[in-house]
Amino acid sequence: MDTIAAIATAMAPSGIGILRLSGPQSAEILDRVFTPDVGGPMSGRKPKTLVYGSMRDAKGQLLDRCLATISRGPASYTGEDTAELQCHGSPVALALGLEALFAAGARQALPGEFTRRAFLAGKLDLTRAEAVADLIHAETPAAVRQAAGQLSGTLARKVEGLYDILTDLCAHYYAVLDYPDEDIDPFTAAEMAETLEQVSRELDALAATYQRAKAVNEGVPCAIVGRPNSGKSTLFNALLGRERAIVTEIPGTTRDTVEERLTVGEITLRLIDTAGLRETEDPVERLGVARSRAAMEGAELILVVLDTASPFAQEDGALIQEARQLAPVVLVCNKEDLPPVQDLPAEVQDLPKVFLSARSGEGLDGLERQIAACFPGGAPNGTDAVLANARQMEAAARAREALRRGAAALLDGLTPDAVVADVEEAMEALGEITGKRVSEDVTNRIFQRFCVGK
Repeated sequence: MDTIAAIATAMAPSGIGILRLSGPQSAEILDRVFTPDVGGPMSGRKPKTLVYGSMRDAKGQLLDRCLATISRGPASYTGEDTAELQCHGSPVALALGLEALFAAGARQALPGEFTRRAFLAGKLDLTRAEAVADLIHAETPAAVRQAAGQLSGTLARKVEGLYDILTDLCAHYYAVLDYPDEDIDPFTAAEMAETLEQVSRELDALAATYQRAKAVNEGVPCAIVGRPNSGKSTLFNALLGRERAIVTEIPGTTRDTVEERLTVGEITLRLIDTAGLRETEDPVERLGVARSRAAMEGAELILVVLDTASPFAQEDGALIQEARQLAPVVLVCNKEDLPPVQDLPAEVQDLPKVFLSARSGEGLDGLERQIAACFPGGAPNGTDAVLANARQMEAAARAREALRRGAAALLDGLTPDAVVADVEEAMEALGEITGKRVSEDVTNRIFQRFCVGK
């Protein structure tokens, strides 16, 4: 296998920048670009020791005074020989250092290639590899904790435990079948049914974590909707704490959706300000209204803003009914700083509601509490095993479905040999979660998420 190199830190001025190598020639290539101040070359040094010296290009010109270290496989991140240069964080100096490594025999690493090599070497299972990418992209403390928990193996251990239970079930069945004369406990349909039920319950509980984990990683799409001039953009700006959307007294000012991320408690919202929903002949405003409805359809939480200083209109009722068919709804009764005019009809009294003034900010804390109440589970902590992405959820769903088919077959009187095929299908799906059984196409898609150098 060839030796790869990459800049492992962001290309922006910083205190430290790292150049990384992995592959069989890592130490030799490092020797060609780095000279220790004292002692012999790095290839003869004790692994995992920081050494101070000079980094030079192919012509021998000094590029930086920096630290270097080597690690020998398999006791390294990738399982191969690896090396690092810890330089000053000049993007230009790092780029020149990388060119020197290429001239010395390395090639450019592909996105995620270091972690991919770690996976192929058995240093990481696929859930931990995905957690590396999640941790790099984490934007909130909850996302950091969730990714760190996955990186420590919480999901892998859970899935491997279920896989082992099913493995024991199949092994018992085949042992009885292949060695009928041996003193082996008989295999019964009741035993199989009990095991299928146990693993199915565990998978149901695991599947229930997906939406919470997805909300942490991706954010909850939250559409702010209402009639023109109800105060949607003012509320949007107030929640963000800055003037992001244009606000005027003219109805129909917002012509397009505007999206920003906002953390409320431990929940991240992908907050979407929308155009006022009304019938209009203006072709541009009509496009904005169409996009508003599309935002509603894709939302997992909808804030319907009502202008309490104006009478409740038929359009308000129609919008509320439409919204509650699509996602959980919170009524935001805005303009509480003005004399109230609006009385809410009986048919919307069951919805959670908050009275506030988006202009003054009074009542915003109540809205944040109500939003948090819509997600009572909160964010998973670092000790939870969670399905963190759609790939994991899809594989778990296939495992559940296979076990349900097997359980139904037992109830229908089929013999255990017919059910074992369903159990083995469930095992294959579980194996895909951790990477025991996974296609190259899937791994390619996973590691394309990674940045170069990781």
